[in-house]
Amino acid sequence: MSVSKMNKSHLAAVAQALLVTFLWSTSWVLIKIGLKADLPAVTFAGLRYTLAFLCLLPLVLLSQSRLQTLRELPARGWVELSILGVVFYTLTQGAQFVSLAFLPAATLTLLLNFSPILIAFFGIANKTEATPPAQWGGILLSIVGALVYFLPVSIEAGQIPGLLAGLLALLANSGSSIFGRYVNSQGKLDPLLVTAVSMGIGGILMLVIGTVTQGIGTLQFTQWAIIGWLALVNTALAFTLWNKSLQTLTAVESSIINGTMLPQIAILAWMFLGEPLGAKQVIGIAFVGAGTLIVQLRRYMSGSKTGVV
Repeated sequence: MSVSKMNKSHLAAVAQALLVTFLWSTSWVLIKIGLKADLPAVTFAGLRYTLAFLCLLPLVLLSQSRLQTLRELPARGWVELSILGVVFYTLTQGAQFVSLAFLPAATLTLLLNFSPILIAFFGIANKTEATPPAQWGGILLSIVGALVYFLPVSIEAGQIPGLLAGLLALLANSGSSIFGRYVNSQGKLDPLLVTAVSMGIGGILMLVIGTVTQGIGTLQFTQWAIIGWLALVNTALAFTLWNKSLQTLTAVESSIINGTMLPQIAILAWMFLGEPLGAKQVIGIAFVGAGTLIVQLRRYMSGSKTGVV
């Protein structure tokens, strides 16, 4: 392949990845709109990921190699995929939807951006990664950013359940990232198969829990349109495009592009949801985003393995 073709291919991959981050960022706005229309949070999340699983299912059923892999998958493999599905979808996504019912979208996404820092601390505790000064600097910068964003603390009593759900989402997301990396690092299953199976298990379980505890709610055309778009475009299609971009982009590049979601969500929430975005919020988000990026870049440049879930 010529240099010019390689450059065009690389630019196309960057544009594709940026499109995916934009789609994922709009999800937060659409979820808030759906929640304001009285969609039960857990049922809403369950419907999204169950429908997305049904969209990915044909890609599994129509592939003889994937079907053969599933037939030969040992019990341990099914257990691992089930754990990943419960932690990454039922707990993480369910908690995110619940949190968004109480908290501004920008506040929750800022909390979730501490996930790489928790993962870094996990590596420190297990002595699996060295912690260079730059990484400690990134952690400190993120903490300063959070203080700038939240201080002085003015959390309303009605937002406390959302904050607790957000912290649960943060812990579950960090745990699923570590476990998902372990599952993918074994190299036995392709990413789409891991996602489809774990999403099916976690999404269906979430839908059952939501239906039993919260009911279905009022599903009119607008609500079904939001659920359908989130499932078809922002989950199934976006995942496929993201994986395709990863065939060209390096881990560092994909990490940088993925980091653009924090300001994107803040700006979209300000534009479409009327959430505040003053100088204090902008500075806090910038610090957290920069600190998180430093932590991620140091981890990638040190050669640690990552997996796509």
